[in-house]
Amino acid sequence: MQEQGVRNAAYGVEKFGFKNLAEVRWNLSEPTLYEYAIAAGEASIVAGGALCAETGHHTGRSPKDKHTVVDDLTRDSVWWDGNRKMSKENFDNLLADFLKHAEGKKLFAQDLYGGADPKYRIKTRIFTELAWHSLFIRQLLIRPERAELAGFVPELTIVDLPSFKPDAKRHGGRDGSDTMVAIDFTRKIVLICGSSYAGEMKKSVFTTLNFYLPAQNVVPMHCSANVSHEGESALFFGLSGTGKTTLSADPNRILIGDDETGWGPDGIFNFEGGCYAKTIKLSREAEPMIWDATNRFGAVLENVAFDPITRVPDYDDGSKTENTRSAYPLDFIPNASRSGRAGHPKNIIFLTADAYGVMPPIAKLTPTQAMYHFLSGYTAKVAGTEKGLVGVQPEFSTCFGAPFLPRHPSVYANLLRDYINKHKVDVWLVNSGWTGGKYGVGRRMPIKATRTLLTAALNGSLKTADFRTDPYFGFSVPTSVPGVEPHLLNPFKTWKDKAEFDRTARDLVGMFQKNFSKFEQHVTPDIKAAAPEVRIAAE
Repeated sequence: MQEQGVRNAAYGVEKFGFKNLAEVRWNLSEPTLYEYAIAAGEASIVAGGALCAETGHHTGRSPKDKHTVVDDLTRDSVWWDGNRKMSKENFDNLLADFLKHAEGKKLFAQDLYGGADPKYRIKTRIFTELAWHSLFIRQLLIRPERAELAGFVPELTIVDLPSFKPDAKRHGGRDGSDTMVAIDFTRKIVLICGSSYAGEMKKSVFTTLNFYLPAQNVVPMHCSANVSHEGESALFFGLSGTGKTTLSADPNRILIGDDETGWGPDGIFNFEGGCYAKTIKLSREAEPMIWDATNRFGAVLENVAFDPITRVPDYDDGSKTENTRSAYPLDFIPNASRSGRAGHPKNIIFLTADAYGVMPPIAKLTPTQAMYHFLSGYTAKVAGTEKGLVGVQPEFSTCFGAPFLPRHPSVYANLLRDYINKHKVDVWLVNSGWTGGKYGVGRRMPIKATRTLLTAALNGSLKTADFRTDPYFGFSVPTSVPGVEPHLLNPFKTWKDKAEFDRTARDLVGMFQKNFSKFEQHVTPDIKAAAPEVRIAAE
């Protein structure tokens, strides 16, 4: 077996059980991985210098194919309502078949950290059969100093073999599925097969941290984070398409991270060393920092269309998927934190893209309302974002990250509640979705207005505004904010058809109530009482 690159010679591939590999390429840097990816026909270089790859029929994660081993560690600790069970025997079969499938192959390996705080990070080794996957995960996680690699001993091992197809009977997967993500928390092993979507790797690290960190009094969160130059940090929760990456990339604040954050006794810290931005409709004018980070050497693009002659990317083209992506290291953002850490937050933002157009652009939440909306995790999907999706559909993803929660949502909610109360954090709900009507009738909330409202919330000036109580959701909404069109703050006034607004708002309140019923036995009465409820007729 040939080996190249810097590595811990005393802890090689044989420790995991690999045999008869043709070659292992350890901790290669960007230029070398570019060369291997191009030579193998895995990807193309586009104008600006980014490496652009296609992920095949999987253009996003496959949550229905994610399985967790049931054993003494997980049997009573995993939230099985939200996780698929896998027997130890099935996992053992899958692992043995993985090792056999890898024989004779040339694998890439990266030794990386998940977690910017040394007290809580997890040492992660990722084996991939694709060069561009190795580059992707190198850019997304935290890269150790070169000198640390010689003594690197992994705690978590991920093996990513897209060419391997699982057998449902032998491996315990879904009938008819050619994809599997299998997690053994006891042995700290993740096996990924049948999918070339690179995001499965980074989310496997997140899922692992979500399992282990709560016991260390750290709440792991699917959120972005930034901090002011005065040291006041903020968290931004939100599902895909709500603006979590865009709004946290504020030129006047320091970016901590764009997707995964921990909050512990010493403050907040990024889980990653890179950003994973959606690029559909990306423009230099609207998102200059993300644009610059995406259009340069070292960025990895997924499923972005480009002109075959000029190689210029077309970020408006969603023909392959609306979920086009760019992965790049944090240092591509000029005002990104080099430590990935900051103090306890002063503000928390819950982002929702309300395609029903009835939520205000910003609202202040009480601590109990905050827990209700955290457990609800609401946004709305619109036609075109997923195959077969027509019109508007609500999406409730508890804790704004249900697919990544190994433990019951109440575990994360209780930890977050305790930190919010202890540090007296202000919590805001921001609608980056529609106003003046539903999707297809109304317009998207102006990004300028959203940024103005966020700035007022983060600098403290919004707290002195006059507030009204929303008659449908019960939270506090400012009646006027300098620089924001007054009618935007009251969505009722932006609709031409007032009766239709009332019907739509009542329908959405009902959706919240129906969704939350599964959590009612796990929360205190005051959180149940924070549910949206139509209190008075709209005026």
